[in-house]
Amino acid sequence: MERIRACLVAVALASLFCVAHVRSSASDHRYKAGDEVPLYANKVGPFGNPSETYRYFDFPFCSSVPLKEKKEALGEVLNGDRLVSGPYRIDFLSEKDAEIACKRKLSKEEVARFRTAISKDYYFQMYFDDLPFWGFFGKVYNVGKADPSDCKYYLYKHPVFQIFYNKDRVIEINVRMDTRAVVDVTGDEPVDVDFMYTVKWKEIDVPFEKRLDKYKSSSSLRQIQWFSTLNSCVTLLLLTAFLATILMRILKNDFIKYAHDEESADQEEETGWKSIHGDVFRYPKHKSLFAAALGCGTQLFTITIFIFILAVVGVFYPYNRGALLTALVVIYALTSGIAGYAAASFYCQLEGTNWVGNLLLTGSLLCGPLFVTFCFLNTVAVAYKVTAALPFGTIVVIFLIWALVSSPFLVLGGIAGKDSKAEFQAPCRTTKCRRDIPPLPWYRKTLPQIAMAGLLPFSAIYIEIYYLFASVWGHRIYTTYVILFIVFIILLIITAFITVALTYFQLAAEDHGWWWRSFLCGGSTGLFMYAYCFYYYSAQSDMSGFMQTSFFFGYMACICYGFFLMLGAIGFRASLFFVRHIYRSIKCE
Repeated sequence: MERIRACLVAVALASLFCVAHVRSSASDHRYKAGDEVPLYANKVGPFGNPSETYRYFDFPFCSSVPLKEKKEALGEVLNGDRLVSGPYRIDFLSEKDAEIACKRKLSKEEVARFRTAISKDYYFQMYFDDLPFWGFFGKVYNVGKADPSDCKYYLYKHPVFQIFYNKDRVIEINVRMDTRAVVDVTGDEPVDVDFMYTVKWKEIDVPFEKRLDKYKSSSSLRQIQWFSTLNSCVTLLLLTAFLATILMRILKNDFIKYAHDEESADQEEETGWKSIHGDVFRYPKHKSLFAAALGCGTQLFTITIFIFILAVVGVFYPYNRGALLTALVVIYALTSGIAGYAAASFYCQLEGTNWVGNLLLTGSLLCGPLFVTFCFLNTVAVAYKVTAALPFGTIVVIFLIWALVSSPFLVLGGIAGKDSKAEFQAPCRTTKCRRDIPPLPWYRKTLPQIAMAGLLPFSAIYIEIYYLFASVWGHRIYTTYVILFIVFIILLIITAFITVALTYFQLAAEDHGWWWRSFLCGGSTGLFMYAYCFYYYSAQSDMSGFMQTSFFFGYMACICYGFFLMLGAIGFRASLFFVRHIYRSIKCE
């Protein structure tokens, strides 16, 4: 346990370091009149496909010579950011009116590329003094009614920058495209383009610390989100409390009945969940896999808690590029010891002997599917030449983090778990002969129980899932982490209760195979989440194409699999506590 506490302290210190690093980066943005303010071009892509992004200068825009690439952190690279020096020079407090950036003669092929991009609603993203802004390539003017051949395609060539400042600091930037300065790219002939830009400055009294507030959700939207989320959660909590009251009454009647049977002299045959006291703590099949899944779920729960802590203290402010992904990689590596300890300790409690094999299974149970998915999707990204394709150097860095940090912590945690020598606390002795499970109706079998177990917890989170999807797979900004944390706590409560209730009904039917069932029922919410992905993709998003589709369903499969492991561990832990409690409360021979 001391090693696990040391691991948790290390994670906390690393989190505090991340916070300090992020906070310190916001103290450099001071300029004098005439100083060049850094402008970086990031990426371009179709508006409906957030993962299908390309480098800005893959298109024949004006380019600074030489191009200077911004040094990026690990999370920024994982996020697909590829910042290079922008095509416009903007000096602090220096205004410009229709300044020529460059003159270019677009070939027929380049005109065709721009025309295709405009038809797909391509946008660009840039950063000015670390403030993001966007704009579209052009516009489509439909002369006819439905025939695409009647469309006219116009390329914007004149952005107008409206920059707001407070003393020596940049506060806000807005950009609009001059719709009168356009180039017709409808035809298949070369076109001469004079790219230009206008810069205007205006002083405001907004403090520098609040310059990112404009990127946060509006207060009215947050109120709607608060109301809708809390309304559904309160309803579900009341329903859960109602069902819990019923279950407690049933349990109370069971305890009274079994106590009366113990006092009577009649040797009647035991029935209900008491009759399987000799089998209820019989170890499950595939106990190494079970312990590995429990260890991975425990680690993912710990990671989620640390991510929420960082979110609440303000690390993941809007457009803090790659902060979330960096935190996930670092915290996952540092919490690997928790997975090793939880898996090895429980495996040894189940009288397992091959703890080394159990550790290998624990290390690959989550990383294995994630690695296979990454290899496939990164190959797709390389084939499409999108910025989501990770450079070889980044892949090496991730491998070194796994090999030099994650794996050693996993082994140390496994050794600590093996040496803990904890015994499995079973209030009843297990008989030598396994009791046969009586025939059960179809609705008490595994698949129907899994379907029932996941429905209620998913109902508690589906509203918040929509906002999360709109942020991760769209262009909406997510900042209501307090709401998300409340929903997460409610999700844990409902998952634990539903799993316990189904475990009780399973035991009451004299079915003692509750170990795997409780884990599968607890994790079934992850299956509902993945089913929701199909609805969101078809009805709520504009995503299309093989590349974006494979990224969406591939990475969402990994995320939902992680939720399955985490909630499965929560469901089993709650069921184990419940089963131990009820069998301690009766006299078992």
